[in-house]
Amino acid sequence: MPVHESFLFFVASMNESTALSSSEESTVFVDALIPIPIPRYFTYRVPRAWYDLVEAGIRIVVPFGSSKVLTAVIVQVHHQPPKQYQAKYILEILDDSPLVTASQIKLFHWVADYYMCYPGEVFQIALPAGLKISSQSKVQINPAYSLETDLNEKEQSIFNAILEKGSMSYDEIAQLAEVKSPYHLIKSLVAKQAVLIFDELKDRYTPKVMRKIRLTSPYEVKEKLVELIQQLESKPKQLSIILHYLQFIPVLRNAEINQKGLEKSSFSQAELSESSLQTLIKNQVFESFEVLVSRFGQDADDFIPAAFELNQAQNQAYQSILNQFQEKDVVLLHGITGSGKTEIYIKLIQEALANGSQVLYLLPEIALTTQIVLRLKRIFGEQVGIYHSKFSDNERVEVWKSIVEGKYPFVVGVRSSVFLPFSNLGLIIVDEEHESSFKQADPAPRYHARDVAVVLAKQQGAKVLLGSATPSIESYFQAKEGKYGLVTIKERFGTAQLPQITLIDTKYAQKMKQMKGGFSVDLIAALEDNFNRGKQSLLFQNRRGYSPYIQCQDCDWIATCNQCDVSLTFHAREQELRCHYCGYREGLLRRCAACGSTQLKTMGYGTEKLEEELQLHMPDARIGRMDLDTTRSKTAFTSLLAEITSGNIDVLVGTQMVAKGLDFEGLSMVAIFDADKVINFPDFRAHERAFQLICQVAGRAGRREEQGKVYIQTNQPTHPLFDHILQNKYEAMYAEEIVEREGYHYPPFSRLIKLTLRNMDAARVETAARHLGVALKEKFGHGRVLGPEKPLIERIRNQYAMEILIKIEKGLALSKFKEALREEIDSQSSHQACKGVQIIIDVDCL
Repeated sequence: MPVHESFLFFVASMNESTALSSSEESTVFVDALIPIPIPRYFTYRVPRAWYDLVEAGIRIVVPFGSSKVLTAVIVQVHHQPPKQYQAKYILEILDDSPLVTASQIKLFHWVADYYMCYPGEVFQIALPAGLKISSQSKVQINPAYSLETDLNEKEQSIFNAILEKGSMSYDEIAQLAEVKSPYHLIKSLVAKQAVLIFDELKDRYTPKVMRKIRLTSPYEVKEKLVELIQQLESKPKQLSIILHYLQFIPVLRNAEINQKGLEKSSFSQAELSESSLQTLIKNQVFESFEVLVSRFGQDADDFIPAAFELNQAQNQAYQSILNQFQEKDVVLLHGITGSGKTEIYIKLIQEALANGSQVLYLLPEIALTTQIVLRLKRIFGEQVGIYHSKFSDNERVEVWKSIVEGKYPFVVGVRSSVFLPFSNLGLIIVDEEHESSFKQADPAPRYHARDVAVVLAKQQGAKVLLGSATPSIESYFQAKEGKYGLVTIKERFGTAQLPQITLIDTKYAQKMKQMKGGFSVDLIAALEDNFNRGKQSLLFQNRRGYSPYIQCQDCDWIATCNQCDVSLTFHAREQELRCHYCGYREGLLRRCAACGSTQLKTMGYGTEKLEEELQLHMPDARIGRMDLDTTRSKTAFTSLLAEITSGNIDVLVGTQMVAKGLDFEGLSMVAIFDADKVINFPDFRAHERAFQLICQVAGRAGRREEQGKVYIQTNQPTHPLFDHILQNKYEAMYAEEIVEREGYHYPPFSRLIKLTLRNMDAARVETAARHLGVALKEKFGHGRVLGPEKPLIERIRNQYAMEILIKIEKGLALSKFKEALREEIDSQSSHQACKGVQIIIDVDCL
């Protein structure tokens, strides 16, 4: 409903209210969830004309504060006015029927309570941007304007244009005036009281419309159509249009097919006369109409379900999962890389859909969705909806609305998909459940999609299957304790074998002068041999860019970000230095900023540098690169996958996105450039993550008949973790880790809550952190509260940080502890020492 109509409704309802003097009890109010961090709902008054239009789950536009206009959702309709404030009127109703379900609101509250944030913050990230109202400033004529006021020539032309159109946006005025910024012109017109500025509210979602053409009903009759063709023999351009239409829409064989019409673009693509088509429309031979279409490919007519059979190991695992679902709500499927877990997922999805249930398939990365969706589309056709951030606002809104309407019973998506409006979930699959990408870092809520999925399933009576070749310690512990079911597959699908792993001692190679840049001669020889055999190779390095830093060879100065305490990464293609934390960029330096020397050298290896050096070592090989820089667009990853699959890339250089479930048929060799940085990262999860990452990358090799080979460059080949990796012994790694975790009271034997304090003043942050740390230790005990300490990177975006870690032991009432913690943080935040310092709460921090 347009804003001016909303205003008329509002005025009419106010007049009616005054005339009738209706009682306060009969007035309708709504409690609305608004997308800002406040702890409760806000109550609004409903204009009388809209009493019958409001219901829970419908989006509304509401005022908040002195100037904010927000998109909210109705949670409750009632007749009780708020006691603490005068309820304002809602400004707009956006939906005819609910778009947000009661179960979603319930989930929003659970997420807010568990992750210590507010329901409005959950609502803000859950609702796609396309379902939120945007405000755009526009200019209209001032009704009180006196024509006697002098306007210059440019102002007069703008005034006349606004008068003709009714209103104009800033961009339209800039285009008319042929200026980059129209603000000085608008300011002048406002000062002369010629125009007024107002905010026009617009729904961001715009349905995709297709213009079609069809014959009018008289010409569906054979005799009338033949007569028309005879009449147009002297008008060949118009006749060509009729014949073109009949080529695609055989009206003579089936008159009903005419109602579907033909896309208008078909005529222009055939280079037929536009004016002749318009003449036929004017003469009522054709009629033009619009249809709403999906932004996703409609290929149902060509859809042929792909058939497959489970092998013995897969079938046993499948039956075991079904059996354990009888007693357990969550089952962990621990299947080694290449064991065929996806086929088991598909079988379970088919069964859930056959039972009339909805299915959610969660993946940790957008990158993974491209390859898996192509496979799922061949099996499930148009039942599959895809949901991730590379889609446009409109595309995500279409998925949201299609789920509400029941068009997509099966959704494949990344972590935000847990907030979609499901009403009948039967199964949730969390693939690669160990991945840290399932945890949101910023902004709040800092939720873990795997854990939210378990709660969502419980609310809707669904089952959860967690799948991984290298499960998280926490999930495996729950399975071992009997809370989750556990199913294991220890053999690869078909005749495929686990790859043969070889460690390359780079320290020894350096000593023996067997290094060429960052490559050992053994690794180069292995890559060349694989290339000569016509096979594909993967080179893994978890650093993008050309070099991690640039250093002066005379004074050792290193180029750093001016907003963060990190070195600037050199990107060769753009010839610039970038901060991977705040996005700061600057051109390539020619002189040292400290001593003025020109002896600047790139240090370390990123994927871009490895790609360049590999081309020197292997000039005949086709080198590709897969990292954030090469896969930013929605189609870039799909194109890269197509190149790999078709064999147009011989060696692929990639970051950790290549480790996440991708399956390349021709890939027979994997090389891990530098394993040491992963193993020696200062974090209690370092060994677990190193094992997961190396095993997952290694698992890309040799997934068909030929056994794959894996080469790992390391300075410490005797590290105990490599024994577990070489033998693919997850259970041995888990046994070591779980003993250490228990000894130091780390998860899964405790819960961790990290408090991060931020401010642009380092001294203020340190003072606040020490004050808060003392208060928390006094309240909760010194054994539970660790710190404050400076994080690995103390300053990001000119914000200094300090961290406090809180350990909550098993058996403690978690909800009561969090409630007490929230009260203490709120209390200390008002203390002089903490004023102006932002306190960020991260529950189950990674």
